[in-house]
Amino acid sequence: MVDLAKLQDILGTLTIKANEPLSNYTYTKTGGPADLLVFPRSVEQVQRVLAAVKQENLPLTVLGNASNLIVKDGGIRGLVMILTDMQELVLEGNQLKAASGVALIEASRQAAAAGLTGLEFACGIPGSIGGAIYMNAGAYGGEVKDVISQVQTMTRDGQLKTYAGADCDFSYRHSRFQEGDEVILGVTFDLAPGDQSAIDSKVAELTHLRQSKQPLEYPSCGSVFKRPEGYFAGKLIQDAGLQGYQVGGAQVSTKHAGFIVNVDHATATDYLEVIEHIRLVVWARTGVFMEPEVRIIGED
Repeated sequence: MVDLAKLQDILGTLTIKANEPLSNYTYTKTGGPADLLVFPRSVEQVQRVLAAVKQENLPLTVLGNASNLIVKDGGIRGLVMILTDMQELVLEGNQLKAASGVALIEASRQAAAAGLTGLEFACGIPGSIGGAIYMNAGAYGGEVKDVISQVQTMTRDGQLKTYAGADCDFSYRHSRFQEGDEVILGVTFDLAPGDQSAIDSKVAELTHLRQSKQPLEYPSCGSVFKRPEGYFAGKLIQDAGLQGYQVGGAQVSTKHAGFIVNVDHATATDYLEVIEHIRLVVWARTGVFMEPEVRIIGED
């Protein structure tokens, strides 16, 4: 049994929420409760959280915007740390420094407003900076790895570390941080001065593409599957006749087959059953293995 008073003493002014439904924070509007939930606002508060979970021997789960994520209906044991209150965003010359909780869309917007090119591709990606680094987020031919100069992290022992972009082992939807347990604190993007009208035109074009092709009117976890080599995930699902396939309140979008949308109070279990059905049908039809891009965590 966790001694909440003792934990609160270590965390200082940081508020602890107990038995908090994570459906309040995920983009799918699904997910069971976190035993304990905190929202640090600073590097010092992250350090306190890491000290607390170590001292109390608590499991720790670190989340960002929870946009490309499914939390199972049983929720998450231990302590969940959501970093979306870490909001520092600073422009220094051609560099944009962003804390892990900043929305990638906002970083893209600030870069464009400053006449800097390089982050236009990210103008519609709903994740946080931390999640974007963790997943090497990308869209429309760009990936965050292309413009990352440095990534700042903290080890579970509370030590600060800095990685050059080249040392982050970035590849398609992958980074070195998926194999470790460091907490991503922020990033430095290396951008370049660009033509303002060209930047604005690119952002407008990509925004239009996203709004016209993606089912933004419903909660979803974004793109569900990685792109299989030589194929497009959405087309494989569409060609298998699965658009509109529904379990409970989770439905394969009729607008874009690569998305599963929450059309009627879906549960995480509904989502997982739809994902498994897609994988089985596409495999039986084509022999193509569909690997989820969405991160699936928590307990049944």
